[in-house]
Amino acid sequence: MAELAHLATPGAEIAVRVTPRASRNAVVADGAVVRIYVTVVPEGGKATAAVVKLLAKALGVAKTRLTLVRGETSRDKVFRLD
Repeated sequence: MAELAHLATPGAEIAVRVTPRASRNAVVADGAVVRIYVTVVPEGGKATAAVVKLLAKALGVAKTRLTLVRGETSRDKVFRLD
């Protein structure tokens, strides 16, 4: 499922748009925008944790290599790949 492997360069910042409470988990690369759909509710950081897991899998990297730069409580998030 590493469909975003071309974005997996160290130091890259990846902007994503999150849709919580979706019907299924999915990662969609829509042009320059990466959309991530998660089934969990956005409370207590659960949705962000699910986003990290899905994004890491799509990039083909470990979850620990992703750092949330901006958007902890926002639908628009920016992750840095370390």
